[in-house]
Amino acid sequence: MARRTSAAEELQRIDTVGSAFRYFATVVVVLVAGMLVLNELGISIAPILATAGVAGIAIAFGAQSLIKDYFTGFFLLIEDQIRQGDVVEIAGKAGEVEEVTLRYVRLRDGEGYVHFVPNGEIKVVVNRTRTHAFANVDVGVPANADFDAVFKAMRDVGAALRADAKFAPLTLGEVEVLGVERWELWGVLLRCRMKVLPHERDSVRREFTRRLALEFQKRCLKTA
Repeated sequence: MARRTSAAEELQRIDTVGSAFRYFATVVVVLVAGMLVLNELGISIAPILATAGVAGIAIAFGAQSLIKDYFTGFFLLIEDQIRQGDVVEIAGKAGEVEEVTLRYVRLRDGEGYVHFVPNGEIKVVVNRTRTHAFANVDVGVPANADFDAVFKAMRDVGAALRADAKFAPLTLGEVEVLGVERWELWGVLLRCRMKVLPHERDSVRREFTRRLALEFQKRCLKTA
């Protein structure tokens, strides 16, 4: 499957599903090989299978959460909700997906902590790295500021960023000025955004903010 496609997202999905099913196949192979070895040694496996059947029923009643984890993990993979390398928010935890199995999802957050989230605990998946993202930039200005001048500075900075050889491949559209976001006692909050590659949202946002601050200094614009 990997040889038949060159799309990065499809390769990522194949790798995620492949690792999960390799784990499942390993468990099955070990169990079957173990029974075959016992049979070759002259140990009857019929009583073992009978005991395993009864024990399986008992375990099924006592391990419903475990079964739920496996069923949820199966559909997470089949429906392509999560892939390795995605940045997601699940069960109140957010971070980059390092591993997806039928049992759990392993996340690493921004501080480097690793979280193991059982699949049965996942009710909603917020995936922040599919196709595109928006880098939102908020600017606080006095209520009597020249809004049109600020909007023009935003557009000029966006155009310069799009023309930059380093950042042009990371952006997917022109800057979009959303206008006034809030009116507070201290002033007015203005917002703009750019459509960018998902994993580059923060880097584009930081560079845009840096350039906008310099542009404010050049044009003698004030912030709140």
